[in-house]
Amino acid sequence: MAADNARRIFDDRVQLVPNPYLAADGADGLFLVTEWNEFRQPDFARVKAAMKQPILFDGRNIWNPKRLREIGFTYYGVGRAS
Repeated sequence: MAADNARRIFDDRVQLVPNPYLAADGADGLFLVTEWNEFRQPDFARVKAAMKQPILFDGRNIWNPKRLREIGFTYYGVGRAS
């Protein structure tokens, strides 16, 4: 939804991809900064398998920290106690 604005603002400094799973491909970490439904319940096994390092930063605190840690993610909820 925001791709046109992002391209205008960031030009080629940010790579935009057509789906959330491509964003995880080879990533050292992922930051969640939106509450859009497509990001609420991803296939975390697929996300983890795509990443170099399974590190998540949840800027909206919509994911379950305990569950993510149990399946092997390093999880940081922004504004949450550790």
